[in-house]
Parts: sequence; structure tokens; C-alpha cells
Amino acid sequence: MASTKERLAKAFGFDTQDRDSDIPSISNADPFIEREPTVGEFLEEIRPTLHDVGQYLYNLFPFIHWIGKYNLTWFIGDLIAGITVGAVVVPQSMAYAQLAQLPVEYGLYSSFMGVLIYWFFATSKDITIGPVAVMSQVTGDVVLRAATRIPDVPGHVIASALAVIAGAIICFLGLARLGWIVEFIPLPSICAFMTGSAINIAAGQVPKLMGIKGVNTRAAPYQVIINTLKGLPTTTIDAALGLSCLLMLYLVRGVCTYLAKKQPHRAKLYFFISTLRTAFVILLYTGISAGMTLHNKAHPRISILGKVPRGFQHAGAPELNSTIIEAFLPELPAAVIVMLIEHISISKSFGRVNNYIIDPSQELVAIGVSNLLGPFLGAYPATGSFSRTAIKSKAGVRTPFAGVITAIVVLLALYALTAVFFYIPNAALAAVIIHAVGDVITPLPVVFQFWRVSPLEVIIFLAGVLVTVFSTIENGIYTTICMSFAVVIFRLFLSRGRFLGVARVRTVRATNGGADKGDQEAFAEPSEYSERSGFLPLGHEDGSNPQVTVSSPYPGIFIYRFAEGFNYPNATRYLNHLTETIFRETRRTDIKTIAKLGDRPWNDPTPRNQKQDEHDGRPTLKAIILDFATVNIVDVTAAQALIDVRNQLDRYAAPRTVDWHFAHIENRWTKRALAAAGFGYRTPHHNAENGEGAGHWKTIFSIADLGGSDSAAAAAAAEEKASRAVQYDVERTNSDDISKASDSDKDVPSHPSSRRLVAIRGLNRPYFHFDLQEAVESAIANAERHGNDNESD
Repeated sequence: MASTKERLAKAFGFDTQDRDSDIPSISNADPFIEREPTVGEFLEEIRPTLHDVGQYLYNLFPFIHWIGKYNLTWFIGDLIAGITVGAVVVPQSMAYAQLAQLPVEYGLYSSFMGVLIYWFFATSKDITIGPVAVMSQVTGDVVLRAATRIPDVPGHVIASALAVIAGAIICFLGLARLGWIVEFIPLPSICAFMTGSAINIAAGQVPKLMGIKGVNTRAAPYQVIINTLKGLPTTTIDAALGLSCLLMLYLVRGVCTYLAKKQPHRAKLYFFISTLRTAFVILLYTGISAGMTLHNKAHPRISILGKVPRGFQHAGAPELNSTIIEAFLPELPAAVIVMLIEHISISKSFGRVNNYIIDPSQELVAIGVSNLLGPFLGAYPATGSFSRTAIKSKAGVRTPFAGVITAIVVLLALYALTAVFFYIPNAALAAVIIHAVGDVITPLPVVFQFWRVSPLEVIIFLAGVLVTVFSTIENGIYTTICMSFAVVIFRLFLSRGRFLGVARVRTVRATNGGADKGDQEAFAEPSEYSERSGFLPLGHEDGSNPQVTVSSPYPGIFIYRFAEGFNYPNATRYLNHLTETIFRETRRTDIKTIAKLGDRPWNDPTPRNQKQDEHDGRPTLKAIILDFATVNIVDVTAAQALIDVRNQLDRYAAPRTVDWHFAHIENRWTKRALAAAGFGYRTPHHNAENGEGAGHWKTIFSIADLGGSDSAAAAAAAEEKASRAVQYDVERTNSDDISKASDSDKDVPSHPSSRRLVAIRGLNRPYFHFDLQEAVESAIANAERHGNDNESD
């Protein structure tokens, strides 16, 4: 009696024929019936359990994993690293606040909140959250543009609102565990963004470094450079401070690097001197500035920082409304992308260097929460800093708790050093910014390495840099991302498969030719058991030796390997390539199957009067083998394209039908999709026309040992004894032969048929093969059977 499922299927017109009844019975191996995946199974796999929910909440606070093991050794490492970074972050954050068009105290607020909050959510011990040059530049652009739209709203209100909205977006991405989204931004795009931004920022700081007035530093970098050169005659005494400060920063670093190589035993000392150079130089030039302006604060001879409020003077809930959000909405995507790019790329890089793995999604939660809470103390958007992270890593940081030490240093600066900050020269801060951003410019050897790996991506890199230099950072970001996406789509849509052939290969081991031969000579010693079939492109497109003979496995059988998956973007291109080659290299099975001229489509390329050419040596089409090693999933469009091509080729090969074999299918849903399209078994109407059942055609499949003492692994371990064992014909199971083995070989696996064998793939889909070798053997066996049938006819 038909089941409810079968009755419903018939009611809706679905084919309910049970093709699993064609499974052959194997006497010496256990069959295996592969069950298709169901939607219920899929939903069950993605349904979170209570344990999953608990683990999710537990992973939201990674500090719980290690805080219980905290010890004095870790604390000493964190203390040194935290103080070191704190000495660097104070002058840098004030300089970056000026980039953001904000008073310098907002840089200190951002630094304090970033390092204080981050450690609760961090999976990276090295990252330092705070103001960074590029994000500050983007924030400054937002503040200036918003000032033209809503001039009555202060800049710090706009910056805080931007931090809250961007932080909320990033926090959502992290909580939804969408950290993988950053993988869409490739390395050349990141390098182009960093390089172009560094040039942009450095160009904008040169007028301040030189004391040149009247230059619009927010224009395109090339315009800033031109206007700066025009303003050189108006250079003031600030240039003396700025240029000498910049020179001293590079000089201290260069001398320390040189001495560390000359005196390795003092490398740690020179590292800390080099690291603290920013603090030393700022203190030195603050003293010089104080001496120059101490008696004339009202009209100083040089541009100085001025009064810095003590403590948190702007704490409070950030102001958010639709007018403020609309003012920076066009720049919001660029701000989010900058925060993502800088933080994730830096954290992943230092994770690889220091041998630990970061969780990108959790890192998004960390910077998202930092930017959500930071504005309550007046902070503006912050993210991971490359220079401070590198310093923190080299200083020997042990855990993310070092951020708390850095926060204490910033807090002390806010309450105890604001009087000193009054005398800091703006030219010295400009030198600090130029010195910091110079480290993120991509060196030429790296660009050359890009060229060697992928020349096309060098074009993306250069395009990103040029657009940033001649336009804006935001346009540079969008340019590189769009170009990278276009390249991926281009490769996907225009990917082309390859036809494979068979070559006999074996593995060899190179050994010295002998004592009388030079060390440079070796002899290729073949392995006795390694001879096998290798599958190579017929045209050697993979760079294999063109002298190797690669031949078709059998006349009329084609092996086709996909290059970049098999889905709707490239399905048509793949199958057009497949059919064009088949039509070119085969002939129609029966010329009588060509329709009359009046019944043909208007665009049918078949000649008007085609006759059978008795001298045509091309074979007829028998089978197609598709290598699905690169295919993860098949969509409806690709499946329908396969059905259409199958019908087209069946008409071409009529009265026969073409066998379709598939190898290396690794996804159960792909098998389900192909089976739903009618692949994986003999075509039903073919069996009906020829009066065939399963017993009339050959089933070839792969088997494996179930394991245990009689497994292949045990046999391999006893290889030496096995080589001395009696060899058996697979058709014989005579126990007398077994007794011929010596007593010392009793533990060797005996007759192959005595082992427990089982099919690897489901026998209900006999045309889904384990590998290409099995697929080729199956296709040849059935093609030869067709040939024998024709001879008997």
C-alpha cells in the first residue's frame, strides 16, 4: 500500500519510482545504502542546544577563561607593557584628536575607554584599542562635513554619535557571529587603504609641521602637496621644531636598531629606549617650547597646544537624534569598514606572529562595546592601533589585562599632566603623526611579492593608492573593495574547466647513484606498489611535463573537471565548453535521428543534407565523467543546466543514451540535488527501451576494510611478512592453500575474501563514484558492454 508521502508525491506529479530496487547483491562485501539528507536534519544541525547557548554566553567574556590562572609573572609582563604603551598613547592620542578636528582631551578620553573596556572581551593579548590616524582622519572628515549641515552642533557631539552608531553596527555583527565578513576584504585592498591613508595623513600634517598657514589640509592629498609647496616662503619658526623633532624620532629609532644588532645582549634595553622615544622627544620639545613661551603665553612665538581641561569634563550620555545621524550617514559605511579593517587585520597578524588564534566575531564585539560605552566619557571612534600593538607585543605583554595598566597611565596624565600639555608644540605633534603613519606604508618588496603572486592584484593596490591620493580615503576604500569583488566575480563567471586524460604514473625515490658517482647524481628508484593511473589535463594546462603522454580513457568517454565550483554564475559557460568539445571530437550515433529540415530549429547548425561519412574516424559519445572535487553545492540553475545538456546529448547519441558519472562528490546535499535531477543511476527510459534491469549492466564500486586485526592498516604493518605469504586468487578460497603459509606468518591477514569488506559509497547511486579511477572503470565497462551487444546483434 502506498505511503502518505508517495500519495502526495503522485498528487503533485512527482516521480516516485523506487530506483533503490536496482541495488546489486554482493556476496563478499556488505552493501551500503546512502540516505539522502533531509530538511529536518538541516534544521536540527543549526538548532542551538542549551549547551550551545551556554557556550555562546561563556565565550562572550573570554577573560573568564584565563583570569583564574593569573599570576605574578603575568602581572610583571603586563605592568611593563602597559606602562610602555601608556607612555606612547598619551602623546599619540592628543595628536590624533587634532586629526579628528577635536580638542586634544578627546583623544585621551578615547584612549582611556578603549584600553579599559577591551580586555573584558578580548581574544588578543596584543591589541591596543584607541584613537588611530586613519580613523581620526575619517572622523575629522565627518565632523567637517556635518558642520556644514548642522553648524550649531559641536564637533565632539557628532564624533560621539558616530562612535555609538558604528559601534552598535559592529557589535551586532560580532554578536551574530558574522566576523567572517571581513574576509571579503583581501590583503592588497588593506595594504592600499593603509598606504593611501598614510600618504593622505602625512601630506595633511606637513603644513602644521612647517608652520604654513592657509592650506586646506582636507583637500585631496595632491592638492595639499601643491599648496604646501606654494606656501614654503611663509614657513615660520615652527619648522625648526617640527623638522628637528621628526629627524630626532627617526634618528633615535635608527641608532637603537643599529646598536641592538651590534650588542644583542642589550637588545631589550635598546628596544625600550626606541619605544619611549615619542615620550622623550615630546617632553624635550615641551621643555623647549616652555622656555620660548613662558613669559609670553598670550602671544607665543610658536603654535602650542594650549589649555587642556583636567579630568573628564565632557562625561554624559551622547546626544543622538535623526538630524545628527543623517549628517554623517553617507560616511558611516566608510567608518565601519575602517574600524573593521584595521582591527581584524592587526589582531590576526599578531595572533599568527605570537602563535595564538583570535576569534574575529568576538573581536567585533570587543570594539563594538568599546565604541558604544566610550562616548559616555566623551570618546570618539576608536579601533586597533598597529604601532601601539607592535610596541605592546615586543614589550612582553602576557594577557589583555595590560590594558588596565595603560588606562591608569592615561588617567594619571588626564589629572596630573594637563598643565604640562599646555606647552606641547603643534609642530611636534605633527611630527609624531607623520612618524607613526610612515610605518604603515607598504614597502616596495611587498608590492613586488604581490606582483609575483598575482599581477592583477597589484593593479588593485595601485588603484586604491592613487584614488586615495587624488580623491579621499573613503573613495579609496570603496575602489579597492569594488575592484576586488569584481575580480572574484570575473574569475567565478569566466572560470573554465578542463578535459582530463589518463597517464600511467608511479612514485619514485631518488637515491645516490653510487660511491663512484658525484653527489649531484641520483637514481630514480621506482616503488613496486605505487603504479597507478594519474589524471592530467589533455593539453597540459596545469604545467605538467608536455612529454608525458596523456590519452583519452576510452573512445567516446570524456572526463571533465570544474575549476571554480558549479553554480548559476558559471554553469552555462562550463557546459557550453563541454558540449562544444564533444560535438567537435565525436560523431552522431545515428544520422537518421536528425529531424527533417522543416522540423529543425531555425538556428540548428546541422548542414542541410548531412550524410553518414563512412570514413569519419571519430567515436560516438558514450559517457561523461564529471570531477566534482571543486564543487561544494549545486543550485537549481546548475542542476537544470545539467538536465538540459543531458537531454541535448541524449538526442545526439540516440538511440543510445549517455552515461553520466560523477566522482569526488563530498557534500550530501550535492548528491541529493543531482539525484533529484535524475543523475546517479541509469536513466529509466534507457532501461525500458533496451529491456534492461540492474543485472544487465555492470556496477563498479570501491570497498574498504572495516578495520580491526584484519584491516588494511594491520596488513600494512605486517608488510614484510605479507610479502612472504602465499598469494591467493580472489576466485579461490581453498583452505588447503592457507595451510601452506609458514607458522611464522599466522598473524598475517589471510585470504582477502575472509576480511570484512564494505562499500564506501551508496550502491543506490552507482554513478556517484569514490574517485576518478572508479568512475573511468565503470564507464569503460558499460561502454564495452554496449560494444559487445552491437557485435552480437
